[in-house]
Amino acid sequence: MVFVRRFLLVSVLALAVARCSEQPTAVKAPASPQALRWERAPQFTARIDTRPRRAGTMALTPPLSLDQYQVSFWAVRGESRSVQINYSSSIDSETHPFLHLTTTDPQFVPGIGELAVGDSVLITVTVDTSKIGITLEPSGLQFGEDAQMKIWYDGAGGDLNGDGLADSTDQVVEAQLLGLWYREDDSEAWEKLGASQSLEEKSFTYALPHFCEYEIAESFLEWSVGW
Repeated sequence: MVFVRRFLLVSVLALAVARCSEQPTAVKAPASPQALRWERAPQFTARIDTRPRRAGTMALTPPLSLDQYQVSFWAVRGESRSVQINYSSSIDSETHPFLHLTTTDPQFVPGIGELAVGDSVLITVTVDTSKIGITLEPSGLQFGEDAQMKIWYDGAGGDLNGDGLADSTDQVVEAQLLGLWYREDDSEAWEKLGASQSLEEKSFTYALPHFCEYEIAESFLEWSVGW
């Protein structure tokens, strides 16, 4: 009787192992996306719209060189304020757009509280010079009416997957895997946003409810399956 029971147990275990071996092996892909990199070292300039807009007019400061790759401006609750950051590189002699950010309703500042209409908060944009991304501060700044951000990624050139070649694979990456990502701080994981992409302009547009860190990156498939 003991022998029979041991034989049945061994048979059941063997069958279970066989069935497990028939199942596909699921491997968790890396959690972090692969950020786009600048093709050449860029030089940045910025223009700041410091006055409320009127029909048919726009008042801009002269172009500014970014100090420490940062630019700051005062956002006022109830007034439209914006910054335009452009870049140039050794690829050509042209100036290209990189970021346009517009705010009209900064509502809540961490550590300070809610702003009244007419109150202001100093906004700082820091540009990453290795990957195509930015940090917006003060982190956690909340808006009543979303801020509007547009960011261009043509500074990466044609090689979007980092393999050293600009080919049809990069076109697939751009159309299917590329996205705008964010994280609250270095301790948080990156999450993909539902931003609108323009393949013609090579840009993403998104309405920001609050400030944090952003980058344009290629997403990985969540699971890769092998037999």
